[in-house]
Amino acid sequence: MIWSIQPVRVRSATTSHGEPLTATKPDTKSDKPAAKSVDQKAAEAGEGLSRAEVKHIKESRRPRAAVVYEIVRTEGEAELIRPFSALWWSGVAAGISIGFSFLTEAALAAHLPQSEWRPIIAKLGYAVGFLIVILGRQQLFTENVLTAVLPVISRRKLDWFLSMVRLWGIVLLANVVGCFVFALALSSLPIVGVDVGREMHGIVVRLMVNTPFEMFAKGIGAGWVIAALVWILASTDDLQFFVIGLLTYLIALFGFTHIVAGSAEAIYGALTGATTFGQALARFFLPTLAGNIFGGTILFSVLSYAQVREEISSTKGKGAARRRD
Repeated sequence: MIWSIQPVRVRSATTSHGEPLTATKPDTKSDKPAAKSVDQKAAEAGEGLSRAEVKHIKESRRPRAAVVYEIVRTEGEAELIRPFSALWWSGVAAGISIGFSFLTEAALAAHLPQSEWRPIIAKLGYAVGFLIVILGRQQLFTENVLTAVLPVISRRKLDWFLSMVRLWGIVLLANVVGCFVFALALSSLPIVGVDVGREMHGIVVRLMVNTPFEMFAKGIGAGWVIAALVWILASTDDLQFFVIGLLTYLIALFGFTHIVAGSAEAIYGALTGATTFGQALARFFLPTLAGNIFGGTILFSVLSYAQVREEISSTKGKGAARRRD
């Protein structure tokens, strides 16, 4: 009898759905599960939702602090390399524009009836100059405090520091020149009525009653608020008008001192006899400048960098590792 050997067909293993099973090699490099990306987490969280709804969730996420930091730092680097003429004329325009904060507040006060709530409403006018400057992309010194400092903190090189000092010097001087032009026009030309002029005089008097230390302390608050404003604007596109109006209104409401807006007031006071240029310099300008720089640079900028430093360092390290691979 001759035995015939038939080849044996081996059926491949399948899942309960009829799909073939494939053997996978264990990962010998690490027993830890692979880290999931943000998109993978969003997809898992969106189980049961349509693709359009999951996409809406992804688009609605606020940017991380590290992303906001990079946006502000990148804008700062662009400002640091701008030519002198661009910075100067934009700074002069900002000085003139910021004067409308002074003028609008006085005009509102002059047209409101005498009441306890009158100053609260009148101080809304303080936001007008900042809206013109920031939405018009003009160079404002306190706004540049944060944007110019972050590249210096990140790079930690002398040439970047010198570029920051150059930017600060050009913009601050240009802002003051613009404030002088605005104050000179109001004090020498028949632009405002008697009632508005009286309110402008009162604003100057209330500013100059502060001691130098009070100017410095209140300047810290204004520096922090403007730096926070720059940070918030970098993470939002739709609410710029509201955010600028609200935060700058708070500066006036709390009685904080701002080096540029206050310069328009102090110079106008010196030109009209409410104060002197010497008092404006020693009592207002220098203490307020120090306070704005301290609040916007040493406090807000350093703390903003501290909260993202490790995240940025780890990202750079992973990037370097990928390039080596």
